[in-house]
Amino acid sequence: MTVVWIIVAIVVIVALFVWATFNGLVTLKNRVDEAWSDITVQLKRRADLIPNLVNSVKGYAAHESGVFEAVTAARANMVGAKGVKETAAAENQLSGALKSLFAVAEAYPDLKANQNFLQLQGELVDTEDKIQASRRFYNGGVRDLNTKIQSFPSNVVAGMFHFEGREFFELDDAAQAAVQNPVDVKF
Repeated sequence: MTVVWIIVAIVVIVALFVWATFNGLVTLKNRVDEAWSDITVQLKRRADLIPNLVNSVKGYAAHESGVFEAVTAARANMVGAKGVKETAAAENQLSGALKSLFAVAEAYPDLKANQNFLQLQGELVDTEDKIQASRRFYNGGVRDLNTKIQSFPSNVVAGMFHFEGREFFELDDAAQAAVQNPVDVKF
């Protein structure tokens, strides 16, 4: 009779472990999904601000069509991006294009004093800050989820229920170089 109670206790302990681990994995997965949703909301907000910003600068710098085309193309890539890797690449391209746009704007003192441009620039800076915060939250969630999926003994439960690790949302080497080195604008 004691053996039966021991077996029942072991089964209950294993079932509780599987239940708790599964729920923990689901919680982490949902946090990562929520964080990704936050990133896409901010990227959409930025994509909606960009045409207004480009139009503000266009009036002052009509001969800078290459910069405008690069920003427009980068925005289109961002809006059409699917998944973390593609979105990260589009984000990197757009950040570089916006940096060039702001470098062009620096050359026009009247534009820098334009209230509409300043408001749009402020909104874009605020959105960029929110994107960075969302990226940090997302990457933290991915780190926690991937750690739990890869750690023993929770990796056994993760494998049983087909939980998969996620990719980090990172800057590529070109984007990191763009962040560290200022854009050189020559007229």
